[in-house]
Amino acid sequence: MACGPFEGESRMIATGALLMALGVILGAFGAHGLEGKITPEKIEVFKTGVQYHLVHALGILLLGVFAAQMREPAGLLTAAFWCLLVGILLFSGSIYALALGGPRWLGPVTPLGGLSFIVGWTLFAWVALKTS
Repeated sequence: MACGPFEGESRMIATGALLMALGVILGAFGAHGLEGKITPEKIEVFKTGVQYHLVHALGILLLGVFAAQMREPAGLLTAAFWCLLVGILLFSGSIYALALGGPRWLGPVTPLGGLSFIVGWTLFAWVALKTS
């Protein structure tokens, strides 16, 4: 079953791995590149974005491995993948932007990313329970 431009479990795994690499880069940037440029409080906010980014990128990797065991990504696994990806973009992306002085209207975007994470993990759990 296709999932748009990210067909198959190998693309899920590759996407997760690339998101992990980006998370490490952003973590290093937050720890070293932002020191003295923004307040310590905003650096902590940035670190929160990195933490959620990395955890959910790892989740995408896990989805890919699970899909590979099933021999093909099921529709709900594909939906879970997209939810986690959108969650990283909305949740972590808005936090990064806010920490760096982005517009305040991004504040309400953060919970939408959190909701996307919750839906993604719930779909993943549903598939896992259905296949066990």
